[in-house]
Amino acid sequence: MRLLHTMLRVGDLDRSITFYTEVLGMRLLRRRDYPDGKFTLAFVGYQDEAAGAVLELTHNWGVESYELGTAYGHIALEVPDAYAACETIKARGGKVVREAGPMKHGSTVIAFVEDPDGYKIELIQAKGADAR
Repeated sequence: MRLLHTMLRVGDLDRSITFYTEVLGMRLLRRRDYPDGKFTLAFVGYQDEAAGAVLELTHNWGVESYELGTAYGHIALEVPDAYAACETIKARGGKVVREAGPMKHGSTVIAFVEDPDGYKIELIQAKGADAR
């Protein structure tokens, strides 16, 4: 078995694709409309689906927003330098909700950003990277 993807429901698919590709640097891997079901799926990621897990962005036509609920936590991305990643994300119009720095009660450098639908994305600085 292997992890294939995580699905997120999004209110504006083009806005979400722009965020994940232009702000976080993922690639749009595929996109398909399902007119009979009134939804569109778009898959984004850093590598092809055969090589690793990706995100499935699901847009249900006519739905502009969702309640995120209290059970969902976040997506985590490893980055070489969390401080630099935050600066890049802000320069590209992204929203940093927790600046890079050591996590509470530990030494791992983390940060959090938020996508256009309010989903949290944790940036975890790669082990061995120089903490500031």
